Amino acid sequence: MIFFKRTIFPAMVGLLLIVAFVSCEEEMTTIGEGVIAGEPFTTDVAVFDVFAFNKNITAVQTNRLPLYQLGKFNDPVYGNTTASITSQLRLSTPNPLFGTLRQDVEDNPDTSKPAEIDENETVKEVFLYIPYQTNTGDRDRDGVPDALDNEPDNPNNDSDGDGVSNIQEDRNNTDPLNEDTDGDGILDGVDDSTLGDRFAATFDLDSIYGKGVGEEFNLKVEESTFFLRDLDPSTNFQESQEYFSTQEFSPTFTGEVFFDGAVTIDDKEILFVVEEDDPETDVDEAGTISSKLSPGIRVPLPAAFFQENILDKEGSAELFTNANFSEFFRGIHLSVDSDVLLLLNLTAANITITYEHDSYDSDEETTVKLEKEFVINFLAGGGNQAITGNAVNTLINEAYPTDIQEELDNENNASKIYLKGGAGSFAEIKLFDENNERETIDQIRANNWIINEANLVFYVDRETLDDAGGVIEPLRLYLYNTETNAPLYNAFAEPQVTISTPLTVFPFYDGVLNKNSEDNGITYKIRITDYVNNLILRESDNPTLGLSITSNIGITNLSSAMIQGDAEESAVPTMSAISPLGTVLFGSTPENGEQRLKLEIFYTQTD
Repeated sequence: MIFFKRTIFPAMVGLLLIVAFVSCEEEMTTIGEGVIAGEPFTTDVAVFDVFAFNKNITAVQTNRLPLYQLGKFNDPVYGNTTASITSQLRLSTPNPLFGTLRQDVEDNPDTSKPAEIDENETVKEVFLYIPYQTNTGDRDRDGVPDALDNEPDNPNNDSDGDGVSNIQEDRNNTDPLNEDTDGDGILDGVDDSTLGDRFAATFDLDSIYGKGVGEEFNLKVEESTFFLRDLDPSTNFQESQEYFSTQEFSPTFTGEVFFDGAVTIDDKEILFVVEEDDPETDVDEAGTISSKLSPGIRVPLPAAFFQENILDKEGSAELFTNANFSEFFRGIHLSVDSDVLLLLNLTAANITITYEHDSYDSDEETTVKLEKEFVINFLAGGGNQAITGNAVNTLINEAYPTDIQEELDNENNASKIYLKGGAGSFAEIKLFDENNERETIDQIRANNWIINEANLVFYVDRETLDDAGGVIEPLRLYLYNTETNAPLYNAFAEPQVTISTPLTVFPFYDGVLNKNSEDNGITYKIRITDYVNNLILRESDNPTLGLSITSNIGITNLSSAMIQGDAEESAVPTMSAISPLGTVLFGSTPENGEQRLKLEIFYTQTD
């Protein structure tokens, strides 16, 4: 049986401890007698007090993020969040050359050289492109994302029923999700004239909330007139400038509207088809695919603006360096007026200017028109590289419901734990007692326990989530040391996994949402065995822990944050700051009964 019993040790021990035994003492099984120093030993489990305190984030640093939120997200528990983006732009090549001649040559041509002409560079079209996040998980490596694969562990299945297996279609470069890749009315399995790599592949779109494929949202793209500093003058320009989620740039710091219209969500690649055959080649290129883009936002921008401010500035100081360019053209502001929220990677976003120019053909001794492209990027870097450039995510939350507000920063041991991404909330966790004292830890060490496993078990408040309805639950929790900012998992002790994803990596630590048969979350269990052993064996400090949601547990960066009621700047996990999701968990107060937050320690003790 499992029970909670508060035992007061003698004054010389000075310890308050809650112990729950799996079985009554007379029911304990003695195993391995004589194994340890010739004496029998027993295994048991003890359950200890945990204290949780809700912390409200009033603002979080939102520049230089790995992902940015854009749109509106309605959390049924916490309410609405509106997210917009203000980003610098970066020349792909500083001091760019448009056409084939430098601008000073065009301005002062040598009339004895026919090639030195005014090239008349003219913008034909300009497009903004931001790819969606796509889930490329493919366990059986058959070219079909798991979410779209009817047998994700069988590469020889035939998802589209055309008589050709997925893995063979992948090798043939035909579409495994379309029975007739070339649309000629003949199934791929019997069609011997289907040409490979002539189709738009389908992707599983990840990180789009509120709308699905085929639905529209309204996007607004504006010129930003706010200068985003890269370095902080208050640190004598030695540290990066921090910008926070509460800083609003529109309408005060926006200029010309570049685009304001509907965007349709599509999960297929964007294809670029060759319209005309090149008469100088032996191959008919008409109708072939020249290039592809992953699914994403792709909208036109005004050619006249980029003619005046980019091409016509060739050779000018404004384009000489990216620092000059950021001062001259201060960036782009993005907003969405629809109930949809997207997570976007701005290091993959760009503006492509397609232009044509005159060029002298020395063979024909005549002037011809050539077409070229110039790319302006948003940010650079990412992954294992530092992010270059600057962008800020503005996150505006509506007021939380009164019952939640009353539970945030009240300095009470929480009956319910409120975790919310973005500029939301997190929890501080204290083990064994409310003041992080060591009496309990010292007593465990004195008992010579061998710690086999230690777990924190968090129960989801299903009643609150179900009453709200439609809650998208975060799939993993992150626990970290608030003094050192280090995660509580030991990456070096974790087993290797066949396929590493944000949910499969570090399986011993766990922290992944456990669901019932109805796909609703029930518990999160976090193993902290190594951490507890360090407390006991190495007599390390017992610091306050931080608990938050995470989008990717492998990324342990922290972002500066302003915490309600705290005068000093704090820090929260960056991967919580980029997520819109939230949940409610039971705290450790007695009224939560068996679902109360607890620390379970499985141990072995010699008799």
